Amino acid sequence: MDIRKVKKLIELLEESGIAEIEITEGEEAVRISRFPTGGPAVASAMTPIVQAAPAVAAPAPAPAAAASPAATETAPPAGSLTEIAAPMVGTFYSAAAPGAKPFVEIGSEVAVGDTVCIIEAMKMMNQIESEVAGRIVNIQVENGDPVEFGQTMFIVE
Repeated sequence: MDIRKVKKLIELLEESGIAEIEITEGEEAVRISRFPTGGPAVASAMTPIVQAAPAVAAPAPAPAAAASPAATETAPPAGSLTEIAAPMVGTFYSAAAPGAKPFVEIGSEVAVGDTVCIIEAMKMMNQIESEVAGRIVNIQVENGDPVEFGQTMFIVE
């Protein structure tokens, strides 16, 4: 198999958010995986990341409906914040359907396993579940925005 084809497959894998791909061409085969030999991760799994102590300078408190992701509320102590990051590349949706009530809003209480959003990747709708319990204190992305792997979507107290 041509090395250029392998490199192109790696690029496609990184851009698409797919965890693993295997291609067979005649007697040659290649398997490319984003994960070590432990196997692929579940699409709805999140890796909570403890936020290091950056204090976000908050302008005057935003109205009840935060219009932009930059709008923040008064930040609680930095040690008690956890980020919910995007487990894949795709399009962020805050609700199950256009015009429907969002899964979570600022101030919403979430439990482990609660659906917090949907990420559309390659025409597949992936429900993203919280791996932490707490209260949503900030939403970093807006409905319909593209998200990258590891990008912070929510901050939970």
